[in-house]
Amino acid sequence: MQPEDNLIISGDGSHTLRSEIFNVTYHSTHGAVTESTIIFIQAGLEYFAGTNPEGTIRIFEMGFGTGLNALLTAEWALKHQKKINYTAIEAYPLTPDITGRLNYGNLENGSLLFSHLHACPWGDKYAISPYFDLLKIEGKFEDHQTDRRFDVIYYDAFGPGAQPHLWEVPILRKAYERTASGGVLTSFCVQGAFRRNLKEVGYEVEKLPGPPGKREITRAIRL
Repeated sequence: MQPEDNLIISGDGSHTLRSEIFNVTYHSTHGAVTESTIIFIQAGLEYFAGTNPEGTIRIFEMGFGTGLNALLTAEWALKHQKKINYTAIEAYPLTPDITGRLNYGNLENGSLLFSHLHACPWGDKYAISPYFDLLKIEGKFEDHQTDRRFDVIYYDAFGPGAQPHLWEVPILRKAYERTASGGVLTSFCVQGAFRRNLKEVGYEVEKLPGPPGKREITRAIRL
């Protein structure tokens, strides 16, 4: 199968991609950019920034994937001139053949920015712009160790049907330990077991209205 065979034009005109490993899409077919904007930018980044206007925002992304969440965050940082340190972990990095076909940069008027996100080396902190530093880590979240704490966690792993262990208590406890006091975790998943597990590890959990095709999403807060 050629890489372009896995590309799908979603409802808002932006690409999503079907994973050959898990046979699920990286983003909603109803609108990839719309989904990421509502779940991660609005419910996560903007929510935290609204209550914490001072200082650098530290973001951790569970699953770098196509780079869409990082692109939207980098554009937000430039627009608002707000410094963001962004760390993302990815167990299955996409190849340049695939990322080069994604249309996010063209749609968001950020082609150069998008290419920089994918071109920067794995394992090294890289200044994408004066307001956005990126550290991409190749590996599995369950194997990664750090003492760092983050203000916002984009929990964007493939769903429980594809990667069930990433939605269970041991892994979510690791996410909680990495969340700074007052920090937030956002996710597309509203599965009852997931929300109960978030509460078990210590988060306060709420449902929010979701993007097209999804009635609700989850935001969890470490008080």
